[in-house]
Amino acid sequence: MRILASILWQRLDLEGHDACLLGETDDGRTLKGHALFGHDAGPCGLAYEVDCDLSWRTRRARVDGFCGMREMHYRIERLADGQWLLNGAGQAEVAGLVDVDLGFTPATNLLAIRRLELGAGMAAPAPAAYLAFPELRLSRLEQTYRRLDDSRYAYAAPVYGYDAVLTVSPAGFVLDYPGLWRSAA
Repeated sequence: MRILASILWQRLDLEGHDACLLGETDDGRTLKGHALFGHDAGPCGLAYEVDCDLSWRTRRARVDGFCGMREMHYRIERLADGQWLLNGAGQAEVAGLVDVDLGFTPATNLLAIRRLELGAGMAAPAPAAYLAFPELRLSRLEQTYRRLDDSRYAYAAPVYGYDAVLTVSPAGFVLDYPGLWRSAA
């Protein structure tokens, strides 16, 4: 794997950090990271990996770790026919979607940002197979991105009432996710 970029985020709404590495192989791209944060259930430590094809479409993802006293092991797979599996079980609600969004990290916003390749002033819906935290179930997340300039996107996820301007690195990592995450290194 060839390393393209890495980042460290500080969580703003809770005590915590997340470190992520972006890499490239002959047939795709990979995000690998570790999120450590406090939660109502107790300390959480989650290792994650997302594997995409060369067009930034999710092929599979995994999440392993713990939250409080609960161990977590999740495998997500997007099949060639557009169906999704979570630990081997079909997920009809997210059928046909191409991006995964891991709800405990800002890393996966990079997938839609890179896949859409929006020019300044352009906007697009980017619904994602959202792994909600702490429930860790897949559901459809309606979201949109509008590129404002080289480093800023207007982002909206209406179901959560979230509407903000994200500042993004040249690699596609979110540097400032207002109220939630900020790049620390």
